Amino acid sequence: MKDVIMNHSSLREIDERTNLTSNSMFELLLFRLGEAPGTERRELFGINVFKVREILVMPEITAMVNSPPSVMGVANIRGQMITVVNLPKIVGCNPTRGLGILLVTEFARTTQAFAVEEVNEIVRLEWKQVLSAEGRGGGLVTSIARIDGNSENTRLAQVLDVEQILRDVFPEQHPIDNQMSDKLHLPPGAVILAADDSAVARMMIEQGLKAMGAPFIMTKSGQEAWDRLKFLAAEATAQGRSIKDKVALVLTDLEMPEMDGFTLTRNIKQDPRFSSIPVVIHSSLTGATNEDHVKKVGADGYVAKFVVEELAQTIHQVLGY
Repeated sequence: MKDVIMNHSSLREIDERTNLTSNSMFELLLFRLGEAPGTERRELFGINVFKVREILVMPEITAMVNSPPSVMGVANIRGQMITVVNLPKIVGCNPTRGLGILLVTEFARTTQAFAVEEVNEIVRLEWKQVLSAEGRGGGLVTSIARIDGNSENTRLAQVLDVEQILRDVFPEQHPIDNQMSDKLHLPPGAVILAADDSAVARMMIEQGLKAMGAPFIMTKSGQEAWDRLKFLAAEATAQGRSIKDKVALVLTDLEMPEMDGFTLTRNIKQDPRFSSIPVVIHSSLTGATNEDHVKKVGADGYVAKFVVEELAQTIHQVLGY
């Protein structure tokens, strides 16, 4: 396809991408959606490069009858019919320069495309440059990336909550069965410690764990989960107990501000206090390359979002009951 701007294999070699995760770094693709509501500013937005399969000059799109307002139609890309979502419409931006670029993305074993105004560049960042956006007024934004570090005039990029966007555009296809027979029976007093920066993801995880009958503590980032784990360890020591009496398993997302799931997993596995605690990664970052990364940081299991039956099965397998 001659109008391919970039495909997944040209972004970085696999070994270099693995080195990024081992150094708590990642790459963010920056793009613009048009003028922000009520202003003439064209703000920067970002998406993790791991989720981008390819970037195309806008191909021909076939409008679908009775599709949601934010769905432009479908595009035939390499023989695959892919739904195209109007991202500026969802966030309320006005693309005065048109929708010239298509981001083909992979989330939770699904493929979809987002129409954007323009793509700017790929930047390499440390996760500590990314701060949570929760409570800052951006309902569809999970985090804010400080592109130029801690400098006073750093550029800011909003990282959209794509999980929330996809759930809003495409109703949940796998409703959670609150009467699941395959219940999870943890030792008395033990919980699952979970971490995810997406509000909709946390809601779905909470519903899933409740359906399993599993007590849990929910946190909003890898850093918060790590701090909570250390607090529980100190509490266990004071009580003459083991940390495993309090935390049966850690369930973590990968992409999170301040500390990502790769770093959280390494911290747990490299600390003698916590190394025996099983870690399951629950992520919309799917594909063989990302699953290889998961194994290299020492996670005990991996499950793609959001199928509660698969999550329950993986947790049962990891815990051995």
